[in-house]
Amino acid sequence: MQQIPVNRVRSDSEIIEQPQKFYVRLTEGRFQNWRRLVSAPLIITFFLLAWLQWNGQPLLLFSFEERRIYLFGGQLSWHDLPLMAGLMIAGACLLFFMAVGWGRVWCGFACPQSIWTWLFIRIERLTEGKASQRAKNDRLPLTGKRLLRRLTKHLLWLAFSLFTALTFTGYFLPVRELFSGFFSFDLSLAVWGWLITMAALTYVNAGLVREKICLHACPYSRFQGVMFDQNTRTVSYDTARGEPRRLRRKNSSEELIPALNLAADVGDAGALVNKKTVGDCVDCTICVQVCPVGIDIRDGLQAACIDCGACIDACDQVMDKIGKPRGLIRFASEVELSDSAGHERRQKLIRPKLAGYAAVMVLALGAVMLGFTQTKDLLLEIRRDRGALYTRLDNRQICNHYKIKVEGYQQGVQRVLISTTGLDGITLYGDQSLNLDDNNAGWRAYRVCAPEPSGLAQEIRFIVETPDGQMPVSRVEKTTTFLTGSR
Repeated sequence: MQQIPVNRVRSDSEIIEQPQKFYVRLTEGRFQNWRRLVSAPLIITFFLLAWLQWNGQPLLLFSFEERRIYLFGGQLSWHDLPLMAGLMIAGACLLFFMAVGWGRVWCGFACPQSIWTWLFIRIERLTEGKASQRAKNDRLPLTGKRLLRRLTKHLLWLAFSLFTALTFTGYFLPVRELFSGFFSFDLSLAVWGWLITMAALTYVNAGLVREKICLHACPYSRFQGVMFDQNTRTVSYDTARGEPRRLRRKNSSEELIPALNLAADVGDAGALVNKKTVGDCVDCTICVQVCPVGIDIRDGLQAACIDCGACIDACDQVMDKIGKPRGLIRFASEVELSDSAGHERRQKLIRPKLAGYAAVMVLALGAVMLGFTQTKDLLLEIRRDRGALYTRLDNRQICNHYKIKVEGYQQGVQRVLISTTGLDGITLYGDQSLNLDDNNAGWRAYRVCAPEPSGLAQEIRFIVETPDGQMPVSRVEKTTTFLTGSR
């Protein structure tokens, strides 16, 4: 198999040694449109879902106070948290499946870090102008309008970060009470601390750190190389087609910023091309200027690349202007680019690694779906009183003391009945009818008495069920030990 010519790839250490600021230039194109089609519904869902209710209950809420999860009209107990873990495992397998097939498309099109970074870049352009203008202003004293624009940008970033923090917290605390308490300054110190921390993290990650999260903090960028194979389609530069480059700047060592407006003149680039055999790349650096992580895709696959496709859209526009076919930069695999003669080879659609991740994902989803069918509408917890193990009455009866907690996780189940069975003449003393609307009743004390049986211990059952005629019908039983003290 012939090897395609490649340029020397910059190492991570070289990137770290060059921390100069770069200015992301926004571009348009089909991949940017697809990215908006993916990210816009996710953003709307995130900010809207916390407010939506069904029959007076939130659609999605992880309530610590009530120890339950409201999930799209249903309710789960904290004992069902393994189901959430199963969903996360299935989601991770889906992420790995996509990585094997199409690289880091999750990072470029749906990752919250990328989405919020793009939003902050939009705010930056709105307040401080285009990339070339921002670069120019950074060389000038920060006074007058420039200072006002800079302050406005950071204030908008902080406001959006705080709104993000409030919305995220609204998935763990009732969002209406949260916002009401925020504007009336009636929140606990812990909630204030959480909100400030979340807002600060959002502000720093999306506004200041940005691409460094993708390169240094995100583990996905590190182990993606293990999942990739020769058939993985990722954003790639067609070296065989693009090299040698057709137009170079006089000073290859000069900064990228003076070249930001070069695209305006790229329509005349065709007249400047030498007559000798050259590649299609005109070295305009537009692909670098639009990259949100500041890399040069022409250096080959790099850990920082998030496969957002911005460089593809920018390069396609340049190819249109110079009359060359699109696709100098495109989603392609090593197999597709391996023929230096330009004849792309077909890649394998079914591969062991891809099939393996798909199989694990399906199994995890199947286990989670089965788990959802096994959830309980009623949850019964029993604790033995830590006082005396048992008490003996004058009428030759033995009594045991328990604490019982009943929780309901189905809408419509408001009242339940409690009873015991397992011994002849057994009697239950305590509230035998519970109203679950009273914060699930909490822990309640009960006394169970029975004629003195033989043996040291006997098994009894507590039964919790809905009254006759109440819908829906729910019932749960739990066995515990009844101590007698007899031999």
